[in-house]
Parts: sequence; C-alpha cells; structure tokens
Amino acid sequence: MNTMSIKKGDTVVVLSGKDKGKQGTVLEAMPESRKVIVEKINVATRHQKPRTQGEQGGIVKKEAPIYACKVMRVCPKCNKPTRPASKVVDGKRVRVCKKCGAEI
Repeated sequence: MNTMSIKKGDTVVVLSGKDKGKQGTVLEAMPESRKVIVEKINVATRHQKPRTQGEQGGIVKKEAPIYACKVMRVCPKCNKPTRPASKVVDGKRVRVCKKCGAEI
C-alpha cells in the first residue's frame, strides 16, 4: 500500500521545474504512481479529436501529472510550506504542521 502525505484539495507549492514557486490546489492524487495533478501547474497542450458527433475537437490545454516529491504542502494557518507530521488524536491519525503545530 502506497501512502502519500498529499491529498486531494491540499494547497501545495512546486519545489522544482518550470513552475517552481507557484502554488495550486491538488485536483487528483495518484498514490499508485506517486503523482499528483495540480490546478494550473504543468499545463500541457493536447490535440483532441471529437469523440461523438457534434462534439468540438481541437487543441486543449490540460494539467499533466507531476511527481508528489516535487511539491510541498502549504499550511493553511501559517501559510508556509511544510512537511506534515502525523499525530494520533482520539485513535485517529491526523496531519500536523511541523512549523506551527496546527492540525492540517
């Protein structure tokens, strides 16, 4: 079982590559391939054929997956990039910010 510290809906900052320093929201997390799709990050151009009659084809811009190790979670409280620590509260594992201690 592959587990990632980044989940769908998290705000992340890109650490390396052409979009370094940009922030975005995770649209999809793929733990089996250790990749994430981030909103408005790593946008690729696709040539798409119309699939059904009446549908429009053409050139479409679409977010491509990037490795989860190239992004870091941003704490909603202190607004700093952080590696989330895990803590057990009431028998449940929760993610905690290493910088301010807030529950993520």
